[in-house]
Amino acid sequence: MTFENNLAFAQSLDRQDPLYHLRDEFLFPKQHGTPFIYLCGNSLGLQPKTARSYVDQQMTNWENQAVEGWFEGNSPWMYYHKELKELMANIVGATPAEVCPMNTLTVNLHLLMVSFYRPTAQRFKIIMEAGAFPSDQYAVESQVRFHGYDPKDAIIEVAPREGENTLRTEDILAEIAGNGDQLALVLFGGINYFTGQWFDMPAITRAGHNAGAIVGFDLAHAAGNVPLELHNWGIDFACWCSYKYQNAGPGGISGIFVHEKHFSDTTINRFAGWWGYNEQLRFKMEKGFTAEAGADGWQVSCTQVIPMALYHASLKLFEKAGFIAPLREKSKQLTAYLQFLITEVNQVLGFEQYKIITPAAESARGAQLSIIAQFNAKEIFNSLVANNILGDWREPNVIRLSPVPLYNSFEDVFTTASRLLTISKELITPKH
Repeated sequence: MTFENNLAFAQSLDRQDPLYHLRDEFLFPKQHGTPFIYLCGNSLGLQPKTARSYVDQQMTNWENQAVEGWFEGNSPWMYYHKELKELMANIVGATPAEVCPMNTLTVNLHLLMVSFYRPTAQRFKIIMEAGAFPSDQYAVESQVRFHGYDPKDAIIEVAPREGENTLRTEDILAEIAGNGDQLALVLFGGINYFTGQWFDMPAITRAGHNAGAIVGFDLAHAAGNVPLELHNWGIDFACWCSYKYQNAGPGGISGIFVHEKHFSDTTINRFAGWWGYNEQLRFKMEKGFTAEAGADGWQVSCTQVIPMALYHASLKLFEKAGFIAPLREKSKQLTAYLQFLITEVNQVLGFEQYKIITPAAESARGAQLSIIAQFNAKEIFNSLVANNILGDWREPNVIRLSPVPLYNSFEDVFTTASRLLTISKELITPKH
């Protein structure tokens, strides 16, 4: 598509957008009575208008049923997670048996590493991306120490080449192959939170398996953002949060994926709890853990009903949209249009004030552009916020803008770039 830098063109794209009406399903924050143009869904998604009614239904169940709500009412809590599993499966490309909503992201990462990071004297190393989200770094470091290894010896971080901002797939694959005989686990983010790079997950998975390692992913920035085929790609395990692109509220419930090829492996360790016990035998209260079938067997604590209700509300909107495929098509256009407009801003300014470090290739990014502001970065970000453009700031000079196809429009993107240009002219005295 040939883009145009004018409001009429952006509005024409919105008129042609079959998903445009979905923005009316969300509540936008306001400043001085005016809604923000919200481009921060990579950090916290907007609230679905239906979220309150989903929570209210469970509050009513609690009010009317009390403890009987576990087994009575229109959605008994004992089985409520099953209502979400089929919807979740469509988000990440899995079977319903392979996914389960539970806990929070880093808790689930630890629980899954208990099962799938099983170091031996020969194989004890973990490969991950340099600059992974700090929580992942801390989790991996602590797991390595728990097993008696020094992170300096056991963790291999793959970094971009000098002068580059993102990783080359060939470098990742070469690092995996080069450490194959000592490699226990390959653990990457699906999309890097800082740069917005979407890693070649199928290629990484194949390389890890060819090296004899287990392969897992943190999908915090990928689930609900880009098309995933966890089952078909043969990924061993994954986990994700639901509060970014999946709009399930601050600190929303996490999800896990465990490939069905591991279901019958009785040698896998896990930290067990009552809710992961065989559902048909759970209330016998017997000693000796017998896991429930599938990913549900990794549950520890009982169902988190209210967080699941919030997640349920958003998942139903994904279902209404047709799940990921149509959203992805719009997302590619939205992000490409933003990229085009940022380039236009630089051309008007006469120099590269804004350097996009997210990959230019659509296949290597989702709904996010990470932009280095050469001059006056924080002042420009603050001015965007003051002008009702709410993105995300990352030190020392990166502005992340995330046009989400569920609720952002082409006019949102155009207006953002237009205000950015105005602000830039006001705040920048070029020093080049």
